[in-house]
Amino acid sequence: MSFYPSRLLRNAHVQSILPTLRWRHPILMRRARGMLAVAREHVLDCGDGVKLLGIHSAHEPLPDGKERPLVMLMHGWEGHANSHYQLSLGSFLFDRGYDIFRLNFRDHGPTHHLNQDIFHSGRIEEVVGAVSAVQNLFKPSSMSLAGFSLGGNFALRVARRAPQAGIRLQKAIAICPVLNPRRTMEAMAAGWFVYEQYFMRKWKHSLRIKQRCFPDHYDFDEIFRMKTLAEMTKVLVRRHSEYPDLYSYLDGYAIVDGALEGLAVESHVLLAADDPIIPVFDAQHLAPSPYLTVTTVPHGGHCGFLDRLHTESWIDRQVGILLANQRPQ
Repeated sequence: MSFYPSRLLRNAHVQSILPTLRWRHPILMRRARGMLAVAREHVLDCGDGVKLLGIHSAHEPLPDGKERPLVMLMHGWEGHANSHYQLSLGSFLFDRGYDIFRLNFRDHGPTHHLNQDIFHSGRIEEVVGAVSAVQNLFKPSSMSLAGFSLGGNFALRVARRAPQAGIRLQKAIAICPVLNPRRTMEAMAAGWFVYEQYFMRKWKHSLRIKQRCFPDHYDFDEIFRMKTLAEMTKVLVRRHSEYPDLYSYLDGYAIVDGALEGLAVESHVLLAADDPIIPVFDAQHLAPSPYLTVTTVPHGGHCGFLDRLHTESWIDRQVGILLANQRPQ
């Protein structure tokens, strides 16, 4: 597996930021018109009263009446079902015959009103419940997961729990997944300020929406004055989660060390060595498993992997190859 972007696209920050820019949106909407034309929203019952919203795009049934394979896509933190990388990968796979379900995590996309409690990354059980609900609702011939960044982290944790939850997963593919959240927070604090400011701005915007939805339950004014992600996370964990402190929370959704022991679903981790947000050396601490492969390429930034500006990305093609049981190239 190799990724050779042009010299102009080789910079890690270019790879990380370029895919998110607004000028790409019309291009992606045109590419995704087939998937979007048949898109239908579904509110999923995820257990314990939790509701999550997702968008299902399905082809006509096959001539023999069998359902098509389905790929469930999971966005990154403060992304949503219509994030650019979701539209790009979703449309690429849809055009190749897969049904697509794009999930919104709690408080992502237009979903802040669905649940009173706020999102945090330890809420794995509701995501397992969402995957189970999709399986039961659509009964696909096979189902796989593909996630970006925090979504990749969730996809691997779901894969670890899938057999016990009665979920029949074919594969899980994680693109630049959060490996060790402590290291990720440190990398953003020590790295180019643009990334931390970007996520703080989006998180504060999300919390403002949550406060408007539940004005009698939330007052985040103190949070809005904070200057770092660590400060914000520390206070929100203490006040609005079951975790006693910041590091208990961060370690609670780490996938390094023994977190993936017992993995029994074919899983693939795709990383870029120049990722400015995910320190790739943490991949050496993933629990070894015959079901897990880890591939690191020199370039790609954080969830970038762009070698073409107007068509699919390299990562779209690699996910397609992995899903089709072909040898990666």
